[in-house]
Amino acid sequence: MALQSSTTATPRAFACKSLVGKAASFPPSLVNFSFRSSYSPRSLTSVADNLRLLDAKSGRGASLRCFASALTPQLKSTIDKVVTSNKVVLFMKGTKDFPQCGFSHTVVQILKSLNVPFESINILENELLRQGLKEYSSWPTFPQLYIEGEFFGGCDITIEAYKSGELQELLEKAMCS
Repeated sequence: MALQSSTTATPRAFACKSLVGKAASFPPSLVNFSFRSSYSPRSLTSVADNLRLLDAKSGRGASLRCFASALTPQLKSTIDKVVTSNKVVLFMKGTKDFPQCGFSHTVVQILKSLNVPFESINILENELLRQGLKEYSSWPTFPQLYIEGEFFGGCDITIEAYKSGELQELLEKAMCS
C-alpha cells in the first residue's frame, strides 16, 4: 500500500505556541520572528502586545516559536485509514524486504521472528508523509510501529517489549481479535 502526496499546492496555516501553550495564527510573512521578553507570556493578550514588547524589551523570558504543519486533514485521514485497516503497520526507512536503516531492520527482524504479518510503509518515498507522521504520533523518529490502530513505539520501545514478552503478548491478542 503506497501513500501519495497531493500535487496541488495549497497555502499552509502556521500554528504558533508560546511556552505556556497559547496558540495563535500568523501570516507567512511573520513566521521567522522570535519574541523574548522579561514579561510573563500569561500577561500578554495578543500578538500586537508581543510585537510592541519586542521593540521595548530584550533579554530573558518567553519564547514564541512557529512551524508549518505537515499533517494536513487529508494526510491525517489517509494515515488513520492505513493504521486502522491493518492490524500491524510499520512506518520505516526502506521496505521490510530491504530496510535502509539499522533501526528499521531491527524492528522488521523482531516482527518476522514472531511470525507476525505486517504492512510496511517506506517513509523515504514521501517527505510530506515523513513529516506528517512525526506530528501524527508525536514521535520524532522512525521506525514507528502501530498495533491495532494505536502507536506502539519506535525501535527502543519495541526491543524492550520484545525482551520482556510484552510485544508477543500484545501481538497475539491483536491477531486473535
